[in-house]
Amino acid sequence: MSIQDGVDAGAALDAASYLTRPAEEYVNDANVEAMWAVKVAEDSEIHYNLLCSADPKLLKLCKYDDWIYSKFRKQFAKFKIDIVDVDSLKSHIAKEKWRKFCEELKNVEDFSFGTLLRLNAHEEYSEENTILVTRVQFLAIEIARNREGVNDRVYNQYIKQNSLS
Repeated sequence: MSIQDGVDAGAALDAASYLTRPAEEYVNDANVEAMWAVKVAEDSEIHYNLLCSADPKLLKLCKYDDWIYSKFRKQFAKFKIDIVDVDSLKSHIAKEKWRKFCEELKNVEDFSFGTLLRLNAHEEYSEENTILVTRVQFLAIEIARNREGVNDRVYNQYIKQNSLS
């Protein structure tokens, strides 16, 4: 099933119920991994659709947007958000800095869930343009992209394409 095929509500609820259960209940189960992949793909599709349908500067990704953005820019003042360098997330030094940041934001719902982040903000989600990050990392970077005008390009391209057709 491709991301475009979608998933019915029942399957999404089943996946959500499994994904919110304690980790100790699971062994490496291919069904759980498949459900997780479906949920991540759905979340990515929803996010990209939001970017295309509303001015990103007006989007609110969660109730903690202001707090997350403030902490992110305080701790990662020079973090490049338009095209994210994998090392800025995954190097040993970066992991330590991000671990501290994520721990400070553990009150954010599902803060540690795996989420896909577009490496290049000007491109769609694709296998080559995504990396797995925690939800709070995704929120920090995407909130910054919205507020700093980086996601405007996606929105403007979508508007331009649809006004021509």
